[in-house]
Amino acid sequence: MSIALTCHNLNKQYGRTYALRNLDMQLEENVIYGLLGRNGAGKTTLLNMIAGGAFPNSGTIEVRGKKLGKGELPKDFCFVRENYKHFGGARVIETLQFAANFHPNWDWTLAHELLKTFQLDPHKKIKQLSRGTESIVGNIIGLASRAPLTLYDEPVLGLDVLMREKFYKALLEDYANHPRTILLSTHLIDEIAPVVEKIYIVDAGSLLLHDEMDRIRTAAHLIRGNLEAVASFIEGKRVLHTETYGRGTLAAIYEKLDDGDKQQARELDISIDPLSLQKFFSYLVEGGH
Repeated sequence: MSIALTCHNLNKQYGRTYALRNLDMQLEENVIYGLLGRNGAGKTTLLNMIAGGAFPNSGTIEVRGKKLGKGELPKDFCFVRENYKHFGGARVIETLQFAANFHPNWDWTLAHELLKTFQLDPHKKIKQLSRGTESIVGNIIGLASRAPLTLYDEPVLGLDVLMREKFYKALLEDYANHPRTILLSTHLIDEIAPVVEKIYIVDAGSLLLHDEMDRIRTAAHLIRGNLEAVASFIEGKRVLHTETYGRGTLAAIYEKLDDGDKQQARELDISIDPLSLQKFFSYLVEGGH
């Protein structure tokens, strides 16, 4: 297993406020990751640090085993930011040409295909674009760069459902033919669940969870039944949330259940249903405080 990126014990303070607190992250080569968190959770701060635009108060960042010094950029990476306002006076094609100069694996054939896919006029100026169309420009850069390490900060911000689906489809198709390490930073867990293989969830600058997407799908459960039965069943398990309604109780748990657990549930007359990924995210974050 080759490691593309390692962040160790990162801390970042602005005055007395921690943007990141003792955060660890390790990204393997050729895996798509999700970086999930609410607005203000520390996602953008972390990405800016990896990209050399912000500096930790303490901790280290290594890209392919090389420790980054202060202000040093990772070699051969692409950071797709939230906006490209600093290119406001440039046309779309000029922005792509500028980006191509920094990415040795740049694929112009793919870039032109994506302009057609997203119906984007290459001669329009960036400042004339809507927020969503501006996101598309960044996403084209991220895909066409074919950078071994690609970071996306809220890549579907401002995009409608159809355009979001087109982006995810293009990402997966190109990744299948040209694998690389991709980190998607977002708060839309339900949307990226079919795309990412592993996730990191952060809140208030701290890491809440790191796991495989498949495990989350199989281990996140909603338990319903009477108060005593549910309390007995969830004892010793990782409980994310409980709620009482009338004579009943529901509990969200994060635990792989075996045949013994399922037999116990039948005996206690309680139901076990999959927990939606968005609810899982919400309960995890709310329970982290």
